[in-house]
Amino acid sequence: MSLKEFIFSKQFLKNLGSAAVIVVGLLMALLIWINFYTRHGQSRPVPDFIGHTLEETRHLARKARVRYQIIDSVYTSEVPRGCVADQNPKPGFRVKKWRNILITINAFNPEMVAMPNLVNLPRRQAVAILEAAGLEVGIPRYVPDISVDVVLKQLYNGRDIREGEPIQKGSVIDLVMGKGLSNQRTPVPDLTGLDLESARDRIFGASLTLVTSIYDNTVLNADDSSRAFVYKQNPEFNVDATIQLGSSVYLWLTVDSAKLKPDSTIMITDTLPQPVPVQSD
Repeated sequence: MSLKEFIFSKQFLKNLGSAAVIVVGLLMALLIWINFYTRHGQSRPVPDFIGHTLEETRHLARKARVRYQIIDSVYTSEVPRGCVADQNPKPGFRVKKWRNILITINAFNPEMVAMPNLVNLPRRQAVAILEAAGLEVGIPRYVPDISVDVVLKQLYNGRDIREGEPIQKGSVIDLVMGKGLSNQRTPVPDLTGLDLESARDRIFGASLTLVTSIYDNTVLNADDSSRAFVYKQNPEFNVDATIQLGSSVYLWLTVDSAKLKPDSTIMITDTLPQPVPVQSD
């Protein structure tokens, strides 16, 4: 029998048809299994675990048919100790059934770090060391000294803190720095439109002192304060204006963008209490 006759024979065509049916059947079974295994099109919102104890978290996870895994612990005052401080994915995000939710627990005891020695260091180096140690830079103070922008004292809650002294991670350290013995001056920075953290960094970078920040009546809660921006400053910005190193800066913040308009700013902020100038040490 020739090859052509074999290919067109009934037996060959019958076997070929059977093989095709089997292949199609296997493919359909595989697709059905994959759809079932991956639960295609099935999802559920992630419950909000933040602020809940581990027992409450276990109950919520079982009810929502998801799993959770503790990946880290932090120390924060935003939730009670031993409760969930953060989660990934965030609450409300839709996931498949039995998806693992990664959670971070608020530690029962605060994490402590050793206070570094910042005295006699330049400002930039001192700030970098503080941040590397997990500490925060507070309000800088400038006093007359032969040095300029060099740390003279490191303060915690208004008192000197020694090198190596245990301190809670995230604590705020205030730096007392020299402003020189001359009348050296610096340009007044333009802070309008900046949030408080950015404005503080720019003030600090200009070797000035942020004395106070005043929120207007549009700032009602923590979310508002995080979105607030500077709409007025004292001294006012001018391209030619300069002030002495270490001088005091006052800020007014709002979430009302209309106050960025000159007319609105003058009309509204005139009713706010004016700061009393503070003499630097």
